[in-house]
Amino acid sequence: MKRMAEDKDLLEEYDFSKGIRGKYAKRYAEGTNVVVIEPDVAKYFPDHDAVNQALRSLSEIIKRQKKPA
Repeated sequence: MKRMAEDKDLLEEYDFSKGIRGKYAKRYAEGTNVVVIEPDVAKYFPDHDAVNQALRSLSEIIKRQKKPA
């Protein structure tokens, strides 16, 4: 694999000729909410939908426990 002359970190196979500079810059500037979970926990959640569903269920339990009796 040959490296590009201008940038030794890029391979010649990389083609950014149709790329759009700053396409996601505004969204990134608004902030991110990435959460990294440990592998032992991640094995129980196949995708982000499963994580969201579990957290929504947990938040409902928390809300019920906080209500005055």
